[in-house]
Amino acid sequence: MQLIPTGEAEQPRNQFPPVYVGDTVITEEDIAREMQHHPAEEVAQAWHQAARSLVIRELLLLQAKALKLPAGLDEEATIARVLEQELEVPTPSDEDCERFHAANPGRFRSQTLMAVSHILLAAPPDDPQERIHQEEAARQILSSLLEGRAQFVPLAKQYSACESRHQGGSLGQISKGQTVEEFERPVLTLQEGLNPELIESRYGWHIVRVDQRVDGEQLPYEYVKPKIRQYLSESVTRRAFRQYLQVLAADTGVEGVDLELSDSPLMQ
Repeated sequence: MQLIPTGEAEQPRNQFPPVYVGDTVITEEDIAREMQHHPAEEVAQAWHQAARSLVIRELLLLQAKALKLPAGLDEEATIARVLEQELEVPTPSDEDCERFHAANPGRFRSQTLMAVSHILLAAPPDDPQERIHQEEAARQILSSLLEGRAQFVPLAKQYSACESRHQGGSLGQISKGQTVEEFERPVLTLQEGLNPELIESRYGWHIVRVDQRVDGEQLPYEYVKPKIRQYLSESVTRRAFRQYLQVLAADTGVEGVDLELSDSPLMQ
């Protein structure tokens, strides 16, 4: 994924609408400086995230003045004081936590552990001809394995472009989050044995064998209760914050940016 530049490059003028919070203008220069904290695939996306962050900050600082909070605090402390004083966030009850646990059993399991081996036929993602060539080579190797005409370990040592070839293709034990997503997602669904289909990743084509699979187990409610309470608390806080921002924006007036958000950097 290519990210936008984060500093020196000039942003095109008049590409985006002017942004106002009440009578205060959020300048193009301020938005351009803020964009370095919001890397994105497209300039427009980074601009919008930066502008929205500055609008939220301005709304909260204006509210601090309306609340006549003590002077002398820095901006972050002032914003924290506003949220502490203004947000009403109910604490999740035990009943809320139990209902969430019962409704989402799949979220509360120990990790599935797998011992996996692979043979990687490498091909750059920006070379379509090489990827086609290596896919055909991988299919021929996989066919020889499925038909019992060859053994996995010797082929891994001979053809794999991964350092695991020195261990006969063995990647050892893997679990969620340890490999690239496009490889991990299909692999974690496999049962033990040789996968009859190739798996494609940014690195090329993988012939995968699951040597062992230990499925995760359902975790008891009392074990996960603190995590559920934290999750529900954060969820209700984000919802209260969104509603609070909508009220401030309606009272003050915001132009040039969409404040619809699932999360805000100010909530981290």
